[in-house]
Amino acid sequence: MTFTNGQELITLCKEKNLKIYEVMIQKEMELTGLSEAEIKNKLKISLDIMKQAVERGLTEDIKSVSGLIGGDAKKITERNDKTRSVCGSLMSKAISRSMAVLEVNAAMGRIVAAPTAGSSGIVPGTLLTIAEEFSLDDERLVEGLLTASGVGFIISRNATVAGAEGGCQAETGSAAAMAAAAIVEMMGGTPEAALHGAAACLKNVLGLVCDPIAGLVEAPCEKRNAIGAANALISAEMALAGVESIIPFDEVVDAMYRVGRTLPFELRESAIGGLAGTPTGQRIKKEILGE
Repeated sequence: MTFTNGQELITLCKEKNLKIYEVMIQKEMELTGLSEAEIKNKLKISLDIMKQAVERGLTEDIKSVSGLIGGDAKKITERNDKTRSVCGSLMSKAISRSMAVLEVNAAMGRIVAAPTAGSSGIVPGTLLTIAEEFSLDDERLVEGLLTASGVGFIISRNATVAGAEGGCQAETGSAAAMAAAAIVEMMGGTPEAALHGAAACLKNVLGLVCDPIAGLVEAPCEKRNAIGAANALISAEMALAGVESIIPFDEVVDAMYRVGRTLPFELRESAIGGLAGTPTGQRIKKEILGE
């Protein structure tokens, strides 16, 4: 089950009549020597950690170590519980859950980096919401995580998921792409549709900079996870409807990487440019670091 890019993955899926998650489980079995059951059990551990992070972020009074973020996920949930959401209940749940995970991460809690700590809310925020809304069991969620891992593998191999190398497009963009592909397959879509969804996610945030205030994975990271969750859901919906990416997934990944490499150093997690470089961003940095 060897593949290095999206086109090779799709060819493999067609030749073997498999979904992306089925290719990934066989790939893991070949690489690790573990059985399918053993691999899925390991993924269930990660899934449980994701669930715990969401639950903690939505129910506990969490504050980040710096005090920059905390409690915003609960605010979104409380509004959705009390009144009609502007963006709909499903979207509201997804964004609040994605923010909850970021708050847990910033409070030094346990999360799953999917693919990074700074983008860790998008996959659980969206997949857990879809599972709840459509009554999907943990087995389907594990399959979704496998599909997401396939997209993450391709992006990591051919581009980057690091904000310091490719900007926030490489972090929250990649996480959204992983989530979108997973949602498409969880909802019965084809491998081709899954990659169209992933491509849309990356295109939607192409060029997004990484500018953490005071160099902390807190702000604007939390809100970008919320946007990433929305991006994943919108892109998955388009793909499931048959909307295709004009630019193939592999070319989008390459474009994202090239754009990221051309971003100035100040806009790649340096905490110098963008929002971090604003007067308020600099003031907050001085207060936190005691400068």
